[in-house]
Amino acid sequence: MTKPELRASGSLALIFALRMLGLFLVLPVFALEARHYAGGDDPAMVGLAFGLYGLTQAVFQLPLGLASDRFGRKKIIVAGLLVFALGSLVAALADSLLGLMLGRALQGAGAVSAAVTALLADLTRETVRTKAMAMIGGSIALMFSLALVLSPLLAGWWGLSGIFYITLGLTLAGIAAVLWVVPPEPQRHSAQAQGRFADLLQHPDLLRLNAGVFVLHTVQMAMWVAVPSMLLQGGLDKAAHWQVYLPAVLLSFAALGRLFAMERKGQLRGALLSAIGLVLLVQLGLGAVAWAGGNQPSLWLLGGLLLLFFVGFNMLEASQPSLVSRMSPDNLRGAALGAYNTLQSLGLFTGGFIGGLLVRHSGLMGVFVGTAVLCVLWLVISWPLQPVGRYSNTGGSGGGRGSNKQS
Repeated sequence: MTKPELRASGSLALIFALRMLGLFLVLPVFALEARHYAGGDDPAMVGLAFGLYGLTQAVFQLPLGLASDRFGRKKIIVAGLLVFALGSLVAALADSLLGLMLGRALQGAGAVSAAVTALLADLTRETVRTKAMAMIGGSIALMFSLALVLSPLLAGWWGLSGIFYITLGLTLAGIAAVLWVVPPEPQRHSAQAQGRFADLLQHPDLLRLNAGVFVLHTVQMAMWVAVPSMLLQGGLDKAAHWQVYLPAVLLSFAALGRLFAMERKGQLRGALLSAIGLVLLVQLGLGAVAWAGGNQPSLWLLGGLLLLFFVGFNMLEASQPSLVSRMSPDNLRGAALGAYNTLQSLGLFTGGFIGGLLVRHSGLMGVFVGTAVLCVLWLVISWPLQPVGRYSNTGGSGGGRGSNKQS
């Protein structure tokens, strides 16, 4: 990677990290802390307040992605972060569950993931774009692990409102990074239309990648409905769960070198399918642990399975958005990544909902049977993927093979 590419990748990963740390800090403590607010005695309403973020994210990802194609990436990123900051302030000042719901909804409306990843694609060459996307994916995984450690401490010191104030500060720091650290965005020639939005929605390989990110995050959220209970069964107190999560996340980054090597050899399709297979293997392994029932699960076994999951997860988080950016035309890159991130947000919402239902009606093993079935379907859908060409505007029939230009 060149120095400008490293600067672009590092600064945009920083923006993602600051924003996601603020979001993840809320995850472990929201349901418990929300009970202290007026109206917080209704679990269903607490769940709705928590989930509103994902719903408004899903609604605004595509419109803001389209807007970034038309008005410029940085303008939309700053505007979205300002909305996110406003939502954080509203939630910090809230004294009722209704106020928390409004704040969470506003946070979700600042959906800048598509614009940020589109800008990263604009500022990097195709040959290094998977590495650049891996930097963002790695920053998200690190923030998730860090939040598991810090969240209970911060909630004990300053409560939920204090965490939202911290989120506000992190978001303002992200805006400063956009304005003064991220390199200038390249000029786009909008008059040279390279594709139509209607065709984009029919592109077979883009549809496969969108389906893939939906399944990946559905599986991820459903897993985390069940995994904490399994760690408790293994004898690990909930305050110490980070001792399993953090090493698994950090060790998983070593496998990204294998992904980059396969990409250089033109084996990115094989890497993606292998990662899907790895996620499937983990679901089967966790299902077998749950099937053992009364036996106390081994923490080493659970830790090993989580390590394998994060290996697959990180590879997919790096390769899939990279492929979306390559297959989409330049003038619709924000729209393509907006559609991709919309399915990601819907997967987060769906995974939590389905995971809870499966635990209620089928127990922990039912969760992993369901996620394994989803992974098998995902593997079948993704098998015809041919990630070697660019977008074709002939009714979306190109399937990623619209030209002979190699990625």
